[in-house]
This record gives sequence, C-alpha cells and structure tokens, in this order.
Amino acid sequence: MVVAMAVDAFTGWPSPLFARIGHPVTWLGRLIGVIDRGWNRASDPPAVRRVAGVAGALSVIALAVGLGWLLQVLLPSGWIQIVLVSVLAWPLVALRSLHDHVADVATPLQAGDIGGAREAVSRIVGRDPAALDESGIARAAIESLAENASDGIVAPVFWGTLFGLPGILGYKAINTLDSMIGHRNERHEAFGWAAARIDDVANFIPARLTGFLFVLLAARRTEALSCMTRDARRHRSPNAGWPEAAMAGTLGVRLSGPRIYHGNATDEPWLNEGARDPHAEDISEALAIYRRGMLLLAGVLAILAIA
Repeated sequence: MVVAMAVDAFTGWPSPLFARIGHPVTWLGRLIGVIDRGWNRASDPPAVRRVAGVAGALSVIALAVGLGWLLQVLLPSGWIQIVLVSVLAWPLVALRSLHDHVADVATPLQAGDIGGAREAVSRIVGRDPAALDESGIARAAIESLAENASDGIVAPVFWGTLFGLPGILGYKAINTLDSMIGHRNERHEAFGWAAARIDDVANFIPARLTGFLFVLLAARRTEALSCMTRDARRHRSPNAGWPEAAMAGTLGVRLSGPRIYHGNATDEPWLNEGARDPHAEDISEALAIYRRGMLLLAGVLAILAIA
C-alpha cells in the first residue's frame, strides 16, 4: 500500500492510459449500470427492489473480492508479489487525482477568477456552482478534499493493508456502488439501500482515522479535536462529518451549512459554527494538511511493515 501511494502521488492515472483503457472504477461503474438497468424495475414494489438491490450489491462486491483473491493467489511470492500487488493497487488510490482537482479550484479563485473557480468546483461537488461566492466555492472544495481523503485514499489503503488486493478491490466496489445507486431518490431509495448501508460500515473506521490524522497536524490540536468530536455527528452522513469537522477545526473555519442542489435548497447544519468563512488561501492550507496527512499515513504503514 505504501508503494501504491508513492506511485500514485508521483504519476496519478495518466490521461493517455485512461483514454485507451479507462480506469478500474469506470469498469465497475459499467457493471453496476448494467445491473441497475436490468434489476431495478420501476414496476416492482419497493420490497422486491430492495431485495434486488441487496443481490446486486453483494454480486458486485463478491466479484471484486474474488478477482482480487485470484490475482493475489496467482502472483509469485516474495518481493515480486509486493511489487506486482503495488502496481495493481495503484489505480485504486486516488491520492494525486484528488489533490489536483482541488488545486484546480484554488488557482483561479486566488487569481480572482470566480467563473473559472466555479467551473472547476463543479467537477468535484454536486451543488449548483452558479449560487456559490468565494466562500461557498472554498467551502465546497475543502469539504470535498476532507471527505474524499477518507473515501479515496485512507479507506482503500486501510482495507488493502488488512486484506491485500481482495480488500482494496472489495472496498472500491462498495464505494462505487454507493456513489452510483446509494441515493435517496425515487429510483434508488429501495434498490440502493444495501449499497448505502454497506458503504457506511466500510467507511466507519477510515473516516475517523482520517479525522484524527488532520487533528494530529493541527496547530491547535485541542480545538480541532473538540470540533471533530462535537460536530461530526451533526453531519447528514455518519462518516463524512468526521474528516470534515476535523478539517474545519484544523483550519479554524466553518464548513457545511445551507447549500443548493439542482435548484433545491437544503438546510444543513454548520460544522464549527461561529468560526469565519473560508477563503481561497484556506484551500491551499487544506491541501498542505492533506499532503502532510497522507505522508504521515504512509510513514506509519512503512514503520509497521519494517517492524
């Protein structure tokens, strides 16, 4: 996992490679899309759709875990296995991609280009960019960085550390299922129920680990820890609130709060209410904390591996 993190930090997933073969997550997405279209029938009652969703989710996860297990068993042992597992795990750790997408928001925002910043932030969040001012853009970017640090790096590395390729592939299947069908809308309320619940369980420990990583790197650790433990449970997600509240306390800004999705306003509670609104410079500071946090995670894993 340490080698996979290092490779991704330096190279990311090259655009020419993506254009030629796609990405493992897009492959999973195609499979989930086929299952969603074939098994999630609007004519079926909710109970039937829920059962179909459970079966679909478990099928995708089992396929991913089984493929990871088969690959790992077939690989030669020793250092060759470590290298090959690292290469296979590399595309499943989105360390570089997350950093670059958030940095793409910070650059135009710091230059005063609100339009460019809105366009960049629309690629990483679902809220309406036209309604966002500088603080709203900065808040959205920082929240996305904090939440996806858990979902995109810490969680897959955590499960990969415990179970190797079956763990990291199984987690990416779970996370992709949640992102595609784990929504509370008319189509997926029943069918995506299992995907959302399984994702909650899979992210329970990694989300809290990510929060504590940010707290450890805070200039005022006591305040950051207090914010995380006080406000994390106020978030609509049982897991995303931990890294987001930790980042809010670490930066000394308020996050979450009311926002607009597809023209509909949602009244979300504030994390670190009473603190100032974030600005463009806070995105850069959040990225610096993110880099140090991921380096700390890799360092701890390297020490454990050597020990």
